[in-house]
Amino acid sequence: MLDTARRENFAFPAINVSTVTAVNGALKGLAEAGSDGILQILPCAAEFACGDTDTPAVGAIVLAEAAHRLARQYDIVVGLHTDHCLPEQMDSFLIPLIEETEKRRSLGLGNLFNSHMFDGSRLPLEENIALSKQLLKRCVQSDIILEIEAGVVGGNEIEGDPETADGVTTPEEMLEVYKALQGEGQYLFAAAFGNLHGSYKSGTLNIQPEVLRRGQKAVRKKYGKEAGFDFVFHGGSSSPIGQIREAIGNGVVKMNLDSDTLYAFTRPVAMHLFKHFDEALRLDGEMGIKSAYDPQIYLRKAADGLSERVKEACDTLMCGGHSILREKE
Repeated sequence: MLDTARRENFAFPAINVSTVTAVNGALKGLAEAGSDGILQILPCAAEFACGDTDTPAVGAIVLAEAAHRLARQYDIVVGLHTDHCLPEQMDSFLIPLIEETEKRRSLGLGNLFNSHMFDGSRLPLEENIALSKQLLKRCVQSDIILEIEAGVVGGNEIEGDPETADGVTTPEEMLEVYKALQGEGQYLFAAAFGNLHGSYKSGTLNIQPEVLRRGQKAVRKKYGKEAGFDFVFHGGSSSPIGQIREAIGNGVVKMNLDSDTLYAFTRPVAMHLFKHFDEALRLDGEMGIKSAYDPQIYLRKAADGLSERVKEACDTLMCGGHSILREKE
C-alpha cells in the first residue's frame, strides 16, 4: 500500500476507531470510495474497548479481530495500526501486541497488526532514536512497519500534551533519524511541520509542508536520490486541502484522521437526540418511543456520518479508486 502511494503520489487516511460501530463506518466509507485505507487504535481507545479490566492490549486485540472479520466483506485492503504509544505505555500496550502477532505467526496465521507507532518525541533525540531502532529490529522480524515521531507534534489529542508544538523537525534531526534507521526495515516518520493534533479553524496554524521538502532534500543530498522518508501527517483534521496536497507532494503517504471523524460520528447522534428529545427521554411519567432511544438507530446514523467524512478524506488525499486488489487484477 505504502509503496503504491509513494509511487503514485497520494496518501491513505488512517482513521482512529474505538468501537465496532466506528470500524463499520470507516470500512464502509473506504469501500464506497474504492480505496484501501488504515484503521488505527490509540491506547486510550484500547482502554475504552477493554472496559474496566485495565488491559489496554486486550481492548486493541478485540477491535483488531473485529476489523479483520468485518474487512473481509469488502473488496479493499485495510491496514491495522496502533497510534501514539508513549514510552511509559510500551510494556502494557505495544510489546504485548507485538507478542500477539509473533504468537499468531508461529501458528501459521497472519499479523494481527501491520504497523505500530512508538512516540518517543518527548525524549531526547538520541534516546528516541535508540529505542525506535531497537523496536524496528524486532518489528521487521514479523513484517511489522514501525512509525516513529521526532520533533513534537503538539496539540490536545494526547493526554498530557501541551497546546503548542516545540517548533519543527529540522533537516539535521531528519538526517540523524535516517542515518540510524536506514537498512533496518520499513518505517514511517511523523515529523513536526507546524501541525497540531486536534481541530482548528482554517488559517490559524502555521503549517509548513516545505519543512518536509527540506528534510527530503537534505537526506537525498547525503545518501543519494533513492533515499527519503515515508512521512505521516498528524493533526490533519481541518487542514486546508492545498497544504495537505503539498505535504503529499513532499512525501506524506498517511494522514491521521481523528478529530474530524469523531465530530462526523457524534453530530448525527446529537441531531437525532435533539429532534427526538421528548421521545428519547421518559419525561413526565411517559414511556418514550423505543426507536428514539434505541442505540441501533442513532449509532447507525453515526456510522454513516463517519463514512461520509472518510469518503471526503479519500477525495482530498487522492486515494479514491486506488486499491492494490484491483491493480493486481
